Amino acid sequence: MTSPRAVLAASPALWNRSGLDLRSDEVLAQLLDRGRVRDWRALYALAAESPELRRRITRLCQTVPIGFAHLFLAAMAGLGEPIERWPDARRGVADDGV
Repeated sequence: MTSPRAVLAASPALWNRSGLDLRSDEVLAQLLDRGRVRDWRALYALAAESPELRRRITRLCQTVPIGFAHLFLAAMAGLGEPIERWPDARRGVADDGV
C-alpha cells in the first residue's frame, strides 16, 4: 500500500512544483483544486491524523475559490472540525464606508 504522502508527491496536480510541501498553503490549495480523487483520499487520510491540517483545509475552502469546496468542508466536519453552517458572507470584507 502506498503512503498518502507518496500519493500526493506523485500527483499530477503538482505539475509546476519541484516537490511536495504540505506546509505551503499554495501547494495544499493546488492539491484541493486540481487534485484527483486519489489525491483527495490521501489528504483525507493525513487530515484524519492532523488537526492543524484540517484547520488549514477548512480555512482555504472558506477563503480561496476551490472547486468542490463544500465537499472538502463536509469531509472536515466528518473528521470533527467545527464548520459554520451559515457563514456571514461579509466576514473579512473591509468596511470602507461604501
